[in-house]
Amino acid sequence: MTRSAAREIAVHLIYAMQCTGEDPEGVLEERFQESYYELLSEENEVYAEKPDKKQLAYIRSVVEGVSARREELEGYLTHYSIGWNVNRISRLARAAMELAMYEALYVEDVPMNVAIHEAVRLAQTYEEPETVAFVNGVLGSFSRDREPTK
Repeated sequence: MTRSAAREIAVHLIYAMQCTGEDPEGVLEERFQESYYELLSEENEVYAEKPDKKQLAYIRSVVEGVSARREELEGYLTHYSIGWNVNRISRLARAAMELAMYEALYVEDVPMNVAIHEAVRLAQTYEEPETVAFVNGVLGSFSRDREPTK
């Protein structure tokens, strides 16, 4: 499984937590049960291959990290979603942006541009073009504010 596929699964899990209010451990435990994962593989090809230990550790780390830093990440979304009520943003787009911001800030081996590119790619997969542009704009502003000054 590629890191991109693991990232997509992580976004699905973050989305699930937003919808159900489950904690990270519950979401991870349920979704990776053999029978449940098999059902998911019938619905979405990203689940065709199970994550290896390294990818599972990545998924667990970012899902738990986004959950632990939810308030901080929502603050960034509110700040950069100029003219938008954050509650109007689709949950999947929010999940993708939260993951991108978390990776950019806290995952050392993920460069900012990769985190943003992957979030936009996921938005293109699941969202309308207007939402994709919104995700790109929010994350672009977030990124520009973190660039070192020269």
